[in-house]
Amino acid sequence: MGIFDRYAPFVQDFIYDHAWENLRSIQVAAGDAIFNTDENVLLTASTASGKTEAAFFPILTMFYEDPPTSIGALYVGPLKALINDQFLRLNDLCEEAEIPVWHWHGDVSATHKRKLLEHPSGILQITPESLEALLMHKHMAVPRLFHDLRFVVIDEVHSLLRGDRGGQTLCLIERLSRMAGVNPRRIGLSATIGDPVRTGAFLASGTGRGCVIPRFDEPGRVWRLSMEHFYITGPQATERAAEGAGSSVERADGTIEADVLTVEHVEPQAAPDQALAPRALAAASTAPESTGRKQQEKASHGPLSCQNPPADFDAGEEAGWGPSEPSVDSELGEQALLSPTDAAPENADPGIGYIFERTRGRKCLVFVNSREEAEAVCTMLRSYCEAKHEPDRFLIHHGNLSASIRESAEDIMRDDERLDTTVTTATLELGIDIGRLERAFQIDAPFTVSSFLQRMGRTGRRDLPPEMHFVMREEQPEPRTTMPETIPWKLLQGIALVQLYHEERWVEPPRLDRLPYSLLYHQTMATLASCGELSPAELAQRVLTLSYFHRVSADDFRVLLRHLIETEQIQVTEGGGLIVGLAGERLTNSFKFYAVFQENEEFTVRCESSELGTIVNPPPPGERIAIAGHCWLVEEVDWKRHLVYCTQVKGRVPAYFGDCAGDIDTHVLERMRRVLAEHKPYPYLLANARARLAQARRTAEASGAATKPLINLGGDTWVLFPWLGSYAFLALERLLKIKCAGELGLKGLDPARPYYMQFRMRADEDTFWSVLAAEAEANFDPIELVYPSEVPYFNKYDELLPAELVRKGFAEGVLDIEGMRTRVREWCAER
Repeated sequence: MGIFDRYAPFVQDFIYDHAWENLRSIQVAAGDAIFNTDENVLLTASTASGKTEAAFFPILTMFYEDPPTSIGALYVGPLKALINDQFLRLNDLCEEAEIPVWHWHGDVSATHKRKLLEHPSGILQITPESLEALLMHKHMAVPRLFHDLRFVVIDEVHSLLRGDRGGQTLCLIERLSRMAGVNPRRIGLSATIGDPVRTGAFLASGTGRGCVIPRFDEPGRVWRLSMEHFYITGPQATERAAEGAGSSVERADGTIEADVLTVEHVEPQAAPDQALAPRALAAASTAPESTGRKQQEKASHGPLSCQNPPADFDAGEEAGWGPSEPSVDSELGEQALLSPTDAAPENADPGIGYIFERTRGRKCLVFVNSREEAEAVCTMLRSYCEAKHEPDRFLIHHGNLSASIRESAEDIMRDDERLDTTVTTATLELGIDIGRLERAFQIDAPFTVSSFLQRMGRTGRRDLPPEMHFVMREEQPEPRTTMPETIPWKLLQGIALVQLYHEERWVEPPRLDRLPYSLLYHQTMATLASCGELSPAELAQRVLTLSYFHRVSADDFRVLLRHLIETEQIQVTEGGGLIVGLAGERLTNSFKFYAVFQENEEFTVRCESSELGTIVNPPPPGERIAIAGHCWLVEEVDWKRHLVYCTQVKGRVPAYFGDCAGDIDTHVLERMRRVLAEHKPYPYLLANARARLAQARRTAEASGAATKPLINLGGDTWVLFPWLGSYAFLALERLLKIKCAGELGLKGLDPARPYYMQFRMRADEDTFWSVLAAEAEANFDPIELVYPSEVPYFNKYDELLPAELVRKGFAEGVLDIEGMRTRVREWCAER
């Protein structure tokens, strides 16, 4: 029997009603895995490939045939917006079969929740934080609510793999399963998974089941991709290159570098049966106007085909585990793809003006890497509309905005009649349906390939190809800028992210080997708050047996409990049991306790009766703040109630919502080095970006930056290019400061993480390498790379932990000492 025939009649009717001619390959593969095995399942496929339906069609069929006597399926999503979106989609599908779909999070009414508690059934959609609250406050009701739970569907699995929130999700599922006496199958959904086998094992941990990862062929996809570079002030890279024209550069291998004058459009010559061969699309545009909006000479290249993958890569084997390779769009030339539809004001920022000119009349997203930048960019774009006397066509969406502002932006994006552009952060990276988006811009490079693919995948829905255009912005180098500061790191990073996926289908693997002491504290307190008094042995049995804490020893847990008793987080009863203490109650009784991700101390911003969002560190009255894409004058700060009252004014001011850090993998840095060292062109680079890359390559050629890790900048000043990821770079930095500095006479180490570190040193190069090699290979305790009085707080509850566990967690769970040692060995072998 085929998978379609196996579906329940109402599922078949749904397919007919939507005029689907056939099932997608992922739906067939998922149906086989769910119907015909009892294992966990990991479904990974490109964005908008139908993963949600692929998982729920079989589940709903099984519920139709054998209705569960409680909640039968739990859908865990990372965002409330995603929950709301899936709620609407699933409700339409389930209504005919009388399978109720419930959702539960902070914005859901008490009436809706009460109905679920009275009649537990069907599917419950929930965030990890709301599930935590449910287990803590409805402890006695859990067996009745979930005694026939059969499936747990975890959406956007990749978003839960790199921090405590994913660990919390696994702990919650295990705790719920024990409380309800069930062992539901887990089904993970994701568009971007770097190591499916490890992720599948992570998904299945604690279940006693294996994990099936269906393999299937996806149809080839077209990508529309470009990358342009802008100096924020002064002449652009093409103009700077023109000023130096006429001089040839001899490379180290004796060849002469030639200037690229034009790139001819080459029609692909593939045979008809090769039409879906993996390709990359390079899309170009007319060159933008420079500062002062002077018209530049137009670039003359268009889309180019670039055969991929390399001969030693088996694309067919990998294709079953992720999004298909992009293929060439040879129909669209540069004029049709990125020709301006508006003109920016005379003195507009070149990069932001470029975006302004290419978003009018289209529904677009503009991705940035921080909430502060989102506010600044949106404010600037809106000011251009005002200067041009045009209606405002820009929206803003990020995590610090009020729910009403975010939801309003989402509703406008879904409206096909509106052609607005939304400036956003990672909040719109995940899979909520935000309508027929035509184009995405990315300002600077994201930190990961995974993020690039997720952002790219937000466009291209409803039969349009995914379309993304990178805009790299950089300050003009000062006359006395040192060599490493003249390298366009964000441009290199953007190229590396694209090339790694295009050439290798590589995505960041999950980091599953941490020492999650902050989460250990959280789950210990949550267990006590939920269960009441427990003996130390009972508490240890409930917490330490959660699979996510496999690296935590009983000795570590004893250290934690002693500290929590001393600080009154936990109280010892007369009978020797443990309960939540007075200090602990203040935390566990707060709604903020449910979340394990770091939060800043936030102030709610209001204008009259409207809530705008939240900020941290509010300025005094009379100062200005930026939020919701506008500028506001602070009228009053209520420190006791954490409220900021303001009125809207004209102008522009930087926003601040708290620190924003990025984590870059070593493989990305290594590919960045190759970008700098190799001579190959990348057909998606536009005129300024090509000129800027050529300039950087000449600098690297002359200085040896891409081939020599240690370079003397003059006198006793040196620069080290490790080409290491964030945590291996940090380990190397600390090794140099703590263990090598004395012998080398090393001072003033100034890191530009994770790109390079600059320092002064008395020793010569040979001494540097010998000392570094000896110290790296020494059998030292990782805790020695933590400064004596340092307690490095990384996670939300680190401040409530004993210092020795925080230090140990940082040294053994954060620092990539082995990655650092591997790089030092490579350097020594090359000498």
